Amino acid sequence: MSRVAKNPIVLPQGVEVSLGAEVISVKGPLGAIKFAANPAVKVEKEGDTLVCKPIEGADNTVALSGTVRAVVANMVTGVSKGFERKLNLVGVGYRAQAQGDVLNLTLGFSHPVTHKMPAGVKCETPTQTEIVIKGVDKQQVGQVAAEIRAYRKPEPYKGKGVRYADEVIILKETKKK
Repeated sequence: MSRVAKNPIVLPQGVEVSLGAEVISVKGPLGAIKFAANPAVKVEKEGDTLVCKPIEGADNTVALSGTVRAVVANMVTGVSKGFERKLNLVGVGYRAQAQGDVLNLTLGFSHPVTHKMPAGVKCETPTQTEIVIKGVDKQQVGQVAAEIRAYRKPEPYKGKGVRYADEVIILKETKKK
């Protein structure tokens, strides 16, 4: 059996889980998330914990049970604490400004770049060169951060571009004569 699936998911106070035949929904102080449950994995509530068990006879149930457990654990963490990704802009004249649900970026192009935030994801700009993306869905927060980074990926010679706050760019040495 998957070692990940053997660990129970502890539910913090204020988090409610409703287990349906096809949908698992988690509600907490920061919001609510729904997940289409896989019929090959059974999620059971035992007191204040959740346990994922594979159903015998189907293929890949052991692997799916670990995946479902990880997704449900991320849902519980998201509605109780939330997720955030930090991005830094490195380059002369590179700026970011959050206005409501729109992020305005100046990345050295001849035009400004605007990125509309999807529902459930918020964006903040503490400084002009920092972007903080927050939300309850880990996948969605990571996807939005990847889309913003894709506008101007860090280049390998000077390191200019949009990068994750914890990302390390290995710079190449310039050509010598």
